[in-house]
Amino acid sequence: MSTPAELQSILLRNARWRPWEFAVWALAFALPLVTPSHALMINEIAIVALFAMSLDLILGYTGIVSLGHAAFFGFGAYAAALFAKHVMPEPTVGLLVAIGLSAVLGAIASVTILRGTDLTRLMVTLGLALILLELANKLDWLTGGTDGIQGLTIAPVLGRFEFGLDGQVASYFTMTLLLVFFLIARVIVNSPFGATLKAIRDNKLRAMAIGVPVHARLIAIYTVAAGIAGAAGAAFTLTSGYVSLEALSFDRSADVMLMVVIGGIGWLYGGILGAVVFKVIQDVLSQITPQYWMFWIGLFLVVLVLVGRDRLLRPWTWGRKA
Repeated sequence: MSTPAELQSILLRNARWRPWEFAVWALAFALPLVTPSHALMINEIAIVALFAMSLDLILGYTGIVSLGHAAFFGFGAYAAALFAKHVMPEPTVGLLVAIGLSAVLGAIASVTILRGTDLTRLMVTLGLALILLELANKLDWLTGGTDGIQGLTIAPVLGRFEFGLDGQVASYFTMTLLLVFFLIARVIVNSPFGATLKAIRDNKLRAMAIGVPVHARLIAIYTVAAGIAGAAGAAFTLTSGYVSLEALSFDRSADVMLMVVIGGIGWLYGGILGAVVFKVIQDVLSQITPQYWMFWIGLFLVVLVLVGRDRLLRPWTWGRKA
């Protein structure tokens, strides 16, 4: 059994940045300049990567299974849209408001995941998303119903950088947001708090037996994850200028689950990697076979599960036993 000093050493070692990480982030921030024609695509990837990272915090690090994570994405998206429309169009303030309101919703919703099995949590989280979807549909005087909220006027970021059709400012806005929340999530998972989350994931009863406040930890991480998902939803609204019922749909929850599975669960870069792979495959295959691109996504997942992520790029090893 590891001593407290050894555990602290492990946490510090895990938190240390590797050289390749600096290179990855430098490349990511250079891409909008190197390939300006793909700036809008980069913006989309950064948004869904942030969303996927928020899901991984509760799924990969805490073991909370959710099929309704779009509830917080959509809530943040609508909060940012309504704030820009009725209060002020400043994107930074709108972003903070959306994060705060989504976190509050997450704190309230966290009560529902404290009890029951994984199947119960699946149904409860899915139910929350469906409730918000129906409310957004029925309250058309507020949300625009099926038409959504369109034609939003968003002020320039910090009063200087205006969102344009080329997507340059949007891509840097969302990637900066992704980096900030990645740093926050990295501190969380590599702290003693994060270690207790992993203990809860591995064995909830044993964690309770050694004195870990399980319920308080679950509420805290669920609230944080909801706030991050709300930030992703707000970024979507602020950079696109609209929001619709699609932000709360089941498809969005299912897609982000696929991204986390593709990239790897319990690894912060997993959500980012999964988002990149998913969006690139979607973009390429939807141009080749617009009606059947989901078939190829499904086939890719089947191969991924059968051969394993480590051997996926080495086809000559597929026939061997794992």
